[in-house]
Amino acid sequence: MPTQPHPDLPRPRTEEGRAGLAALLADPARAVLALDFDGTLAPIVADPRQARAHPEAVPALARLAPRLAGIVVITGRPAADAVRFGGFAGAAGLEGLTVLGAYGAERWDAGDGTVRAPEPPPGVAAVRAELPGLLERLGAPEGTWTEDKGRALAVHTRRAASPDEALELLRAPLYALAKEHGLMVEPGRMVLELRPPGADKGAALTGYVQEKSATAVVYGGDDRGDLPAYDAVAALRAQGTAGLLLYSAPEAGTETVPALAERADLTLSGPAGLTGWLHRLADSL
Repeated sequence: MPTQPHPDLPRPRTEEGRAGLAALLADPARAVLALDFDGTLAPIVADPRQARAHPEAVPALARLAPRLAGIVVITGRPAADAVRFGGFAGAAGLEGLTVLGAYGAERWDAGDGTVRAPEPPPGVAAVRAELPGLLERLGAPEGTWTEDKGRALAVHTRRAASPDEALELLRAPLYALAKEHGLMVEPGRMVLELRPPGADKGAALTGYVQEKSATAVVYGGDDRGDLPAYDAVAALRAQGTAGLLLYSAPEAGTETVPALAERADLTLSGPAGLTGWLHRLADSL
């Protein structure tokens, strides 16, 4: 008999989402849980280096891990950073956890604790060298700063007095710089990230689902970089894999991402709401 959902487990608003949840509950051992990190498992903070997973993230994931085919964190961060900021290394119950960093270009498995990744293309080093001078010539507003991710450079405007205006000032020149060096721009909330093409969360998610031979997949994200993963779930559904899309909505007063909100089967209130949902899912299993 299929597992009965916990009475407090919210009902997805779409038929496809309800089918995805039902498939997970019916056969959790063939289901994959995939989640973004920042804004999904960890609250968004002004300095990304200070981000830490919600206190209930590891406990909730550890409750679910023994019942599922696999749990994977897919993030634009370097895999090692997500592991460190998430508190995943050595966490009891998460011995099978995988972290796919740099949009899937890097992989860390809890089983051996090793990050595997190819060398970044030369365009990254070129952008690293040219970016400070470009920002100075553009008169980037005070509070603009660059995060070096190793395989990518992210320009943040969250600390600026007018973050949206600062982002618009920088948008066209950063796109031009990325194009000149064979990179792409990944837009996000008050950030533009210049990174190598060829890796995205959709491809990373699809590969992991296939690796686990999963018949159901849950994906949760909060920003535009998660759209390829949403597309991947749609494609997997068309191929017969049940799917459930979660949207980790930002706190009140912060801009939502309509492209995610409109497609999500279930909207949760940020990392606190998402980890609460994970605990209720664990109660159901």
